[in-house]
Amino acid sequence: MRVLAINDISCVGKCSLSVSLPILSACGVTCDVLPTALLSTHTGGFQGYTCLDLTDELQAILAHWKTLGLQFDIIYSGYLGSIEQIRLVSDIRREFLKANGTFIVDPVMGDGGKLYAGFTLTYIERMRALCKEADYVLPNVTEACYLADIPYEKTPSIPLLMQKLTTLCPRPIVTGITENNVISVKYVSEYGNESYSTKSVEGFFHGAGDVFSSAFVGCLANGKTQEQAVRLAADFTTAAVKRTAKEVPDKRYGLNFEAEIFPFLKNLFGEKK
Repeated sequence: MRVLAINDISCVGKCSLSVSLPILSACGVTCDVLPTALLSTHTGGFQGYTCLDLTDELQAILAHWKTLGLQFDIIYSGYLGSIEQIRLVSDIRREFLKANGTFIVDPVMGDGGKLYAGFTLTYIERMRALCKEADYVLPNVTEACYLADIPYEKTPSIPLLMQKLTTLCPRPIVTGITENNVISVKYVSEYGNESYSTKSVEGFFHGAGDVFSSAFVGCLANGKTQEQAVRLAADFTTAAVKRTAKEVPDKRYGLNFEAEIFPFLKNLFGEKK
């Protein structure tokens, strides 16, 4: 099983590829990476960070890969810093994804009801188009509301939200919905709208979405169903958040997911398919 993870590299502050690569590798999956940008730290709470856009280098990397005949079972995209990078990912899906392979989009655009700096309405439109090519999309609540073109709410109308999202992708999975002291993942199955909830932890935890998405991809790569993958990934993320709340004084540096990875793997490989 070969997975391509397309995302940025934040050298400090565990998120994006510095989360995906160790989690997917631990899941027994060959994880190749395509970095979209190189940052000294992630942008959440750090000042004076550096950022190098790698769009030009992506073209050269892909040209080399074509000579190698590379093909991937799963392609998973995260942070894309420009409309040009969205276009490139669409091309990558067509050229490098195996027949009957799986394309997963984490539409990294914003959080807390706001878009990240530099993203525009045109960017949202292009991201919607990319989501239409995906087998799964994994937005947080903010991103889901922008994709669905509905006003942001911390706890939006789930039937309306999922109805709108399924016009873009048949299997949307929305993370981080808080209600009544629980945090829920909402998703669509063959039976309709589904939900899986765990107890919420107060505070904001950088990289939690990347931990969930990477674990979800790793579970699918090991033959788990969508429901099993959602539950395993949510339990792993929640365990990492709880540990981080107790043990990590500066939450900017990301989740202590490493300390919870062995219980996650035990659940992953011990649970019947």
